[in-house]
Amino acid sequence: MNVHQIKACIKTKDPYEIAKAMTLPPLPPQYQRSSGKDRSYSERLTIEGVDWSPVLNAFLETRDHAIAGDFITAYEAQSRYHSTLNHLLNSSPGNTLIPLVHVCCRSTHHLAAKADYAHALETQRNDHARLQSAVTLLQESFSKTLNDRKELIPNAPLSSEGSKKIGVLYIVNQLFAMYFRLNTLRLCKNLLRPVESRNLHKSGNKGDMVTYRYFVGRLNLFEDMYDLAEENLSYALQHCHKNSVANKKRILNYLIPVKLLRGRLPSVKLLEKYNLVEFIPFVMAIRRGDLRTFHQTLQENQDEFIRKGTYLLLEKCKTVCHRNLFKRVHLITGLHQLPLLHVVKAIKWLGIDMDLDEVECILANLIFRGAIKGYISHSKKILVLSKKDPFPKSAVVK
Repeated sequence: MNVHQIKACIKTKDPYEIAKAMTLPPLPPQYQRSSGKDRSYSERLTIEGVDWSPVLNAFLETRDHAIAGDFITAYEAQSRYHSTLNHLLNSSPGNTLIPLVHVCCRSTHHLAAKADYAHALETQRNDHARLQSAVTLLQESFSKTLNDRKELIPNAPLSSEGSKKIGVLYIVNQLFAMYFRLNTLRLCKNLLRPVESRNLHKSGNKGDMVTYRYFVGRLNLFEDMYDLAEENLSYALQHCHKNSVANKKRILNYLIPVKLLRGRLPSVKLLEKYNLVEFIPFVMAIRRGDLRTFHQTLQENQDEFIRKGTYLLLEKCKTVCHRNLFKRVHLITGLHQLPLLHVVKAIKWLGIDMDLDEVECILANLIFRGAIKGYISHSKKILVLSKKDPFPKSAVVK
């Protein structure tokens, strides 16, 4: 759109038309150094006594530099644009600017990441300085929407009398994404408390609520709160749009490890459907108690799992693999008084060196957790299994 078309959209005062007009076009893939040439932006626009000129000019500057591929200069202009829009949001009645604020928050996030990457190419050092400054801008937007005194009415249309709180959840999700990128997860608590104490996480549109539960589920994983992680990630998967295959894959990347830890193994068909083939040998290894394949798969995909933050969780799934190995040896021998030497031989056959003491330690842990019903006779080097349900499924699948 040219300047006159953007002005015309703003004059209509249609929230969605304004947001559409002031959305950045697709950005070029490559960063281009600034040519050193610049132009002045001096458009004037006042509507019903509200001066849109600072917002409009900062947006035009951002757009031109972004289209040219100069992401560093574009982000500098974007930060001015976002700051002026925050001031306009504070003084404007109602929530008609919320769609524009959402578009602006998304652009600030993406441009900051691109600008940091461009800066790293030039200096060989990524300090995430622009993304950190972008966090401050979004936190200001979050504060201005959260602290609006008007009461939020769910599903109410945008109006000059509406509450700005309707825009909170989208901004929170953008901040979550930035905190995860910056590895500052401790800051997530500053968003969770005010949002959930006011039940704002239950009053957004379905897309925002799904995204929120996805990030909260990931946060639960890092805090070892697996019950909550499974609950939130399951909600996100169940309510994700049926055609959003990429988003479902993102959710499953974190939900599957939680399920595996509890002995709930996904089907190969599901893994193939969402191209999560790295989990297929992992699942098969756990099902068979195949420690060798388990370790190989974990090692082969180590970098990917570490990047996603699921490596330590998947490593804990070894407990389920151990339990299934003992169960497999029991089924093969049919013995309720199982000599531990049989287990040691099975483990050595898998190419893993493990002595009796290590086997006893693993067994003691499984018995303590209730994954195996029985006791160890240390003097006789045998595992005495319960004759009734020695490997209770309920102890693993909770």
